[in-house]
Amino acid sequence: MAMADFDQTDRSRWYFGNIGREAANQILNERVDSGTFLVRDSSTMIGEFVLCVREDQKVSHYIINKLPTDSGSRFRIGDQDFPDIPSLLNFYKTHYLDTTSLIRPAEKEEIQVIARYDFDGRDPDDLPFRKDEILTIVKKDEESWWTARNSKGAEGSIPVPYIEVYVEEQHALPPSQDPIINSPSSLSQPRPKTLPAYAKVITPRIPNAYDKTALKLEVGDIISVTATPVNGQWEGELRGKKGHFPFTHVKFIEQNDNNQL
Repeated sequence: MAMADFDQTDRSRWYFGNIGREAANQILNERVDSGTFLVRDSSTMIGEFVLCVREDQKVSHYIINKLPTDSGSRFRIGDQDFPDIPSLLNFYKTHYLDTTSLIRPAEKEEIQVIARYDFDGRDPDDLPFRKDEILTIVKKDEESWWTARNSKGAEGSIPVPYIEVYVEEQHALPPSQDPIINSPSSLSQPRPKTLPAYAKVITPRIPNAYDKTALKLEVGDIISVTATPVNGQWEGELRGKKGHFPFTHVKFIEQNDNNQL
């Protein structure tokens, strides 16, 4: 039996977050080594986890149940209970699941992003950056905020609307051809000193039907912007309805430009 080669306490190596079953299959099917594994969120049982393991010529998915206790939680896989997931992984370093023990975590593909705008940060956990700075994504914590690492090794939270995936060939274009530099954005426009302020819709948007607080935007609409949170989901009022919308869909109207109102 091959020797296990991982630190079970290093969550960043084996936890892949909410990637889904098919994505896990794709990652592990690229490896021929039995015992290669990852841990992901369960997509059908919210709050629970799945241990995905390459076993012989297949990928096995083992549900990890999170059980509440008086002192916190325990984690169960099959008929085995553990105080935490690292203890579970350590146990299966020397015990078989079906046809293999755990040998090593699957390798994570590092994603690099480029900053579209400056971000100064507001909280101690934020990672400030400047426009065109390249960052490495460490973890996709939630929809609007990810954890990233800069070139100096510092890590922190960054707002997703302020970045985009870095593609070397694309970002090597001259400035006149660079789609990022030439794309319209409200952050590249002078900010009004006070709110509410008027902005014109430059990109249409039809929100999810289940999101009752999102505003439907049509090009040319004039929206009253009432708040500009750093997560990029601004707040405003349009056609008598109050709600939120992506900041990239609007452009502030200069106060002395009466022809646009």
